[in-house]
Amino acid sequence: MNRTGLVIALALGVAVGAVFALWPQLDIAITQNFYDPARHVFPAWYSPVAQRLRDFFNYAIAALAAPACLALLLKLLLPRRRMLIAARAAILLVTTLALAPGLMANVVLKENWNRPRPVEVKEFGGDLAFVPWWDPRGTCEKNCSFVAGEGAGGFWTLSLAAVAPPGWRALAYAGALLFGASAGGLRMMGGAHFFSDVAFSGVFTFLIIWLVHGLIYRWRVTRLTDAQVEGAIAWLAPRRWLARIFSRNSSREAGERG
Repeated sequence: MNRTGLVIALALGVAVGAVFALWPQLDIAITQNFYDPARHVFPAWYSPVAQRLRDFFNYAIAALAAPACLALLLKLLLPRRRMLIAARAAILLVTTLALAPGLMANVVLKENWNRPRPVEVKEFGGDLAFVPWWDPRGTCEKNCSFVAGEGAGGFWTLSLAAVAPPGWRALAYAGALLFGASAGGLRMMGGAHFFSDVAFSGVFTFLIIWLVHGLIYRWRVTRLTDAQVEGAIAWLAPRRWLARIFSRNSSREAGERG
């Protein structure tokens, strides 16, 4: 997570944005490769294999996120015990999961950027008009195409790569990019997303991870140690707050009796 990665992500975002804004029909042309005009369907939409692969990606993301979530939960319940994994890594993983596929993709964009999905547009047997990626004025009402939510979930694994051991980091980044592209590509094959939806899910997810990683690890003003983060989590533990409340009440009752 350095400036080189940021420059590459921004350059890709600008390039994809410009190309697909000037020639929006490229999204249609790419999607046509997965459409069967004779049957008026996207075969992958009904494929049991594609459904199993989709389940695999979703379960894999949940499994990869589970250790960080469990470590935070146990620290809140047992504040005196050391965390199962490094505190900063746990915060990075949970925060970026909530912000990227959670807030950015599935709450902010997909519910407000009214771009119809491929299966909904007239070019592929639907009733709605196709709109380019940059136009939020489509006629999709909710859970729309821009950006790819499962693509964002797949690209979230870049946060895991960011905290991988240095010797494995390059391979981890390559694997995360392949994982995200595969998760998003599978949704493209089923007619759920256009190429630009998947591409921007990757760019936006990377930018969120880059910012959060910078706040926690890189920037001198905000960066923290694992001990500081673990101490802050322990301070927030409900058990400690409950103990303080009960202790305060007990003292008050003793004073009243005296």
